[in-house]
Amino acid sequence: PRYLTLDQSKELLQTVANPTVSGGHGNHDNSERNFAMITILLNCGVRLQELININISDIDFENNKLNVIGKGNKERTIYLNKACMNAIKDYLDNSRPKEGIKYDSKDALFLSKRRERISNRTVQYIVKRELQKAGLDTAKYSVHKLRHTAATLMYKYGNVDIRALQELLGHESISTTEIYTHVDN
Repeated sequence: PRYLTLDQSKELLQTVANPTVSGGHGNHDNSERNFAMITILLNCGVRLQELININISDIDFENNKLNVIGKGNKERTIYLNKACMNAIKDYLDNSRPKEGIKYDSKDALFLSKRRERISNRTVQYIVKRELQKAGLDTAKYSVHKLRHTAATLMYKYGNVDIRALQELLGHESISTTEIYTHVDN
């Protein structure tokens, strides 16, 4: 699988964290939301649908844990590092709307400008735009490639063994996870 290097990942996060970088749209009300989303994608290896479905009530702020419902309706726990916790808290405290939220989206972590749960397309658009702003090839990289990046970097630099990676990514089969071990074989 294609994945971003550690330096490219840092560059992407820096670009998202600094919305005044060239190519911006002028309206950066959602920069903290976008930063939180991309931080979670790069650090946790969640799938697009899992990211979209995160509810505030799924986050255990005391124990830095996130429960996600993955493929096949399987629930798994993801431990959040400081970067993820800080990004989520900054977004919740400073820029997530507090009023006018659509009824069925009240607990949704990530909201669109219409104050409803963010859509797949919106996340894909945001990731593509931020990749472009960071000077990364959007023909090579996508939301799903950020999942590959998270897994590869955990395996390569985080001393995460393949069984732990399998559990973290929610893979049924170890052979699916073995794709990520290509980096150091």
